[in-house]
Amino acid sequence: MGSATGLLTRGSLLRRLPGSRQWLRGGGASPLTAAGPSRTRTGFPHRAPGSRPSLSSEAVSDTGPRNDAGLRPVGVRHRSIGLWLPVVLWAALIFGFSSVPDLGTGLGGWDLVLRKIAHAAEYAVLGALLARALASPRIAALAGMLYAVSDEVHQAFVSGRHGSPIDVAIDAVGVVAGVVLWERATRARRLA
Repeated sequence: MGSATGLLTRGSLLRRLPGSRQWLRGGGASPLTAAGPSRTRTGFPHRAPGSRPSLSSEAVSDTGPRNDAGLRPVGVRHRSIGLWLPVVLWAALIFGFSSVPDLGTGLGGWDLVLRKIAHAAEYAVLGALLARALASPRIAALAGMLYAVSDEVHQAFVSGRHGSPIDVAIDAVGVVAGVVLWERATRARRLA
């Protein structure tokens, strides 16, 4: 029998796969370029032939450029998780407090005032977290207000609680305050 030649012999498959080290070895033309390793464009705008992607600690923008395959550079997915996990956890905490039948402290008239301040404060934190996660402060404020409405609807189904449009207004003030404070803090940090 003659020598077997084909796709799976003598590493020829590895030389044909994109992302293989053929550019480092000076192999022939890649499937992504017609000219092979002498070209500087490989079809992947974030790297040149012979370069290796670095795992630097630089922050990668979630709105950063994508390559031809529609993928973002390494690190974007982890940045998204870092931005949205606090939002989800804080929203879950608010949901948990809304599920408690009675949050009264027994302080009489102060009880109502303290609960309304707590409402505004917890939604201010949510607003700041949403402003951190979203690119637009208006969208962050709108998302926070929609969550406030859904929270009051949820409270309507909890025994001992009731949904109130006044609470939605207090929550909306808290959301807007959190978004504004976050925007001012980030603007001051950028100017410093």
